[in-house]
Amino acid sequence: MRSLELFAGAGGLALGTSRAGFEHLGVVEWNHDACSSMDENRRRGLEFVREWPVQESDVRTLRYSEFGTDIDLLAGGVPCQPWSLGGKHKGQDDGRNLFPEMIRAVRETQPKVVLVENVKGLLRHSFASYFEYILLGLTYPELTAKADEPWDRHLKRLEQHHTSGRTRGLEYRAAFRLLNAADYGVPQKRERVFIVAFRSDMPVKWSFPDPTHSKEALAISKWVTGEFWDRNGIPRRKRPKATERDLAVVARSDLFTANRQPWITVRDALTGLPDPTTQGTEAWPNHILIPGARSYHGHTGSPLDEPSKTLKAGDHGVPGGENTVVLEGGTIRYLTVREAARIQTFPDEYFFPGAWTESMRQLGNAVPVKLAETVARSIREHLSRHHAKTEPEVGTRFLKAV
Repeated sequence: MRSLELFAGAGGLALGTSRAGFEHLGVVEWNHDACSSMDENRRRGLEFVREWPVQESDVRTLRYSEFGTDIDLLAGGVPCQPWSLGGKHKGQDDGRNLFPEMIRAVRETQPKVVLVENVKGLLRHSFASYFEYILLGLTYPELTAKADEPWDRHLKRLEQHHTSGRTRGLEYRAAFRLLNAADYGVPQKRERVFIVAFRSDMPVKWSFPDPTHSKEALAISKWVTGEFWDRNGIPRRKRPKATERDLAVVARSDLFTANRQPWITVRDALTGLPDPTTQGTEAWPNHILIPGARSYHGHTGSPLDEPSKTLKAGDHGVPGGENTVVLEGGTIRYLTVREAARIQTFPDEYFFPGAWTESMRQLGNAVPVKLAETVARSIREHLSRHHAKTEPEVGTRFLKAV
């Protein structure tokens, strides 16, 4: 199935959709360093990446006619800085707000499905009206803003059209959900908004995939069965004691959550990697320790025996706390690039050619590969199920000159 990837960054979302069975017609990113990372892995012949048509372009100047209109999936992690809790909170007034460009891409490529990822901050109350504007813009991408029309006035027209019940050309059915990557087997507590929109002529009943992992299952494996400690070779004398909070998590576990797998922890994610403070790391790409880690208020490191805190890119380099790990004994150190890549579920073969700060920036901005694959695989399965009976209509119902 054919796909087009926008705002690709270092390739986390693109790699996840590739693993799910989509073939990219284009992988578009404007940042030169991020494109260099993808190009390096393409040159190395990395599986799923070697055939990527990486394009270093600004989406605002992109002509979508070169990709055609027979696209199954249009995916993109729209830049998150305008909405990030750690940013300047300018939202729709931030020049980096490229949701209008994502909607233009939908309008001009007419994909069967749209997949958009962004930060949790997009759901803040202060952005509620603009979030509705995004959803209605994706629903009716042909109902464009008039010249010099403010977005809130355009929103009013979209609402009126939506409530009128009238149909008008290209339409989508959109759903959104806040997903925690840890609930899907990613060793990181990373909450992100996902929007999925199916074209209205697609006879598909789709919903977000159910979580596969849980906090409660991890608590049971630690404090009831002891399986977590056994598996990681931690002797009884070195195991921590359960706190009241730990026992409360166990107590609220039910059959539904207990049947899920335990959350994956930092310790799990780093299994098999040599200690970067010792010799013997040369065989592992990007596994170089950077000294100088420190913890400060509000930015503390990730415990070994929990999923990592959300890795962050930061506006001015790498924040200390979010990209550090708290070792046994309470000391902290920075994660290596290889360790951060594991936490973002990139394969060990995926190489980051830039400096540590730039590589960590790319990883902090990335979509976890495993989470992207889970959502994209569900989309592909539903498309495949209906592909045969809908194929004669593809490209004809809404086809027009771009």
